[in-house]
Amino acid sequence: MRKIQTSPYHLGENAAVELQKWQTRGDPIAKSKSDYKRLLAEHVDRLSALQHLLYASNRHALLLIFQAMDAAGKDGAIAHVMSGVNPQGCQVFSYKHPSAVELQHDFLWRTTRDLPERGRIGIFNRSYYEEVLITRVHPELLEAECLPERAETDEALWQGRYRSIRHLERHLFENGTRVVKFFLHLSKEEQRKRFLARIDEPEKNWKFSMADIEERRHWDEYMRAYEQCLGATSTHHAPWYIVPADDKRDARLIISQVIVETLERLQMAYPAVSAERRKELKAIRKRLVDK
Repeated sequence: MRKIQTSPYHLGENAAVELQKWQTRGDPIAKSKSDYKRLLAEHVDRLSALQHLLYASNRHALLLIFQAMDAAGKDGAIAHVMSGVNPQGCQVFSYKHPSAVELQHDFLWRTTRDLPERGRIGIFNRSYYEEVLITRVHPELLEAECLPERAETDEALWQGRYRSIRHLERHLFENGTRVVKFFLHLSKEEQRKRFLARIDEPEKNWKFSMADIEERRHWDEYMRAYEQCLGATSTHHAPWYIVPADDKRDARLIISQVIVETLERLQMAYPAVSAERRKELKAIRKRLVDK
């Protein structure tokens, strides 16, 4: 399997983030469409084998978090990269506006219910990070969260939420769950082109709404919110990867390489078979052969 260098996309701990300095498109990784398909197939095959080993060893879980602006390609990346994984070992959760019940709980509650169990891969398409992104751009949304009496738009609120997130992810790490977070870094111009395609191509009309255009008006505010969020929550045990997303193929190859490397670092092994168990299996085999 050809190795793709992932270190250029890895965000260090306590890093100051200026997204304008991070590429939204790099030099093409694949030489052609056929080369891309071959590379992705190699990654998918390796990921499938590692997922099987993850399930068999039953010591760790993997949580993948995808965050991005609209039309950055989260759905496509998840579908293509995870295409070879056994559906029984993987779950995808997408988070929209919180329900009335969810609003009665702390901001981490609705996502922690969906954390993967040991041996499985969990995918959050958007996540608890929305509570320091969209709510920061639209602080009026906090009014529905029934927070205690405080200055709801004060910087202390956001710093408190960053701290809660870091503590949660540290807790998960210490209990066997590896957390890897992807920010699909899309340019505003590429988003414009993809929005136009959603309008011009009938089979994509369902993907587009006026709300998408309204959010686009807040582009600069979202970039500032992402910069603050990424810098405050990228840690050694739960890193962020800032993935150039203008080229969907490159983004998928980078993401799949990161996931493969993360699982390989776990140094997993199939459960050891005891001498007594081997003896039992030998006896069972003899009975099957004799019949």
